[in-house]
Amino acid sequence: MVRGRPMVAAIRPRGKPVGLWALPKGQIDPGESPAETAVREVREETGVSGRLVEKLGDVRYVYARGGQRVSKVVSFFLLRAGPGRIGAIDERMRVEVAEARWLPLDEAPRLLAYGGERQMAAKARERLGA
Repeated sequence: MVRGRPMVAAIRPRGKPVGLWALPKGQIDPGESPAETAVREVREETGVSGRLVEKLGDVRYVYARGGQRVSKVVSFFLLRAGPGRIGAIDERMRVEVAEARWLPLDEAPRLLAYGGERQMAAKARERLGA
């Protein structure tokens, strides 16, 4: 919450145009659960630590890489913001993340670039009654 308004920590991936916003996400490290990955990735990519609230859902999609079809499942989690400062991106992530900022949760389904992420933002709004 920022001034009583629910917010979502969003990133602009490096190389993407100004105004293209996405949710933090990344690969699961060995020995990590998907929820632990979500907490780590949010901290590294935005500068804000989060506490797990619940899993929101999965987004499944298929893309082509090297001429082959790749199926992917991305799990999204609702986190409650803790310590940290938005935009204090882990230096290792600077190659992936150009900037991070708070977006109002009620506007996120419109502001996020990708359909599955817009759906997850809408689910978060429903869960929080925002």
